[in-house]
Amino acid sequence: MTTELPAIVNAAANTTALALLPDWLNPENIVQALGPFALIGVCLIIFAECGLLIGFFLPGDSLLFVTGLFVAAGAIDTPIWLVCALLTVCAFVGNVTGYWIGRKVGPAMFNKPDSKLFKREHVDKTHEFFEKYGARAIILARFVPIVRTFITAVAGIAQMDQKKFFSFSAIGGVAWIVSMTLLGYFLGNIPWIRDNLEAMAILIVVISVIPILIEYLKGRREKARKAAS
Repeated sequence: MTTELPAIVNAAANTTALALLPDWLNPENIVQALGPFALIGVCLIIFAECGLLIGFFLPGDSLLFVTGLFVAAGAIDTPIWLVCALLTVCAFVGNVTGYWIGRKVGPAMFNKPDSKLFKREHVDKTHEFFEKYGARAIILARFVPIVRTFITAVAGIAQMDQKKFFSFSAIGGVAWIVSMTLLGYFLGNIPWIRDNLEAMAILIVVISVIPILIEYLKGRREKARKAAS
């Protein structure tokens, strides 16, 4: 049995401790603390998580959900369509930035064995994912914490075709931003969800692994079919 799926699931599972995160990383606290600058702050955070390697610890999925909730509640006074558009642009520009970081300085940065921040294991997990799914990985990785940050750099290091990378980044950015933000926008007014944001944050991380699980099972079936033929 391949270890690829457990490696990716483990990377995502590292973020399920959201309930234990310090207050400054709690998505709800972040948006509340930013006040009238909440949307600007969220845009910068999404950009950092998608493009700057130091942003891998940021709560992207849950932050998008909470942002949608705050828009629905009127705490962020911006139309939801504009919020989604701005965040999608930030996610895409972040990916482009991460690609060029990987292309220019990635090899030197990740080849340091004593690096405590840019762990080689994160890159190795992401590289396995990229090798397995190729261009589709750019879309799928949007929904996997940690992997979505490092896969852009890996694509740059591997010098993936720019046109292909940018195209799949745009598709993945739209799918990720719109789905997560609208989920918060439409479900945020449900009392139980509003009162249990930490549980929802964990659930979102679990849901984010589902596309990977589907691809993994499809790959297993294809292998079994080839072995039987």
